[in-house]
Amino acid sequence: MTVTDKNLLETYSNLFEGLSFSNKIELIERLTKSIKGTKSKESNFYKSFGAFGSEKPAEEIVSEIKSNRNFKNKDFKF
Repeated sequence: MTVTDKNLLETYSNLFEGLSFSNKIELIERLTKSIKGTKSKESNFYKSFGAFGSEKPAEEIVSEIKSNRNFKNKDFKF
């Protein structure tokens, strides 16, 4: 642990001394959730990378996308 980390922990400890018991419990719960949530957020982030899941060849997918495009001609009045 670095000197900076120790200083931060000491500063936060001094701040927490003024909290009520119920506030300290709430803080512990939120810190626990943030630790647990970090892992799931990171794993979800890394799971989002990857190839497009389709058995069709790329040319067929591109042609389907192009054939399903709809363009509308609108006259804009200024």
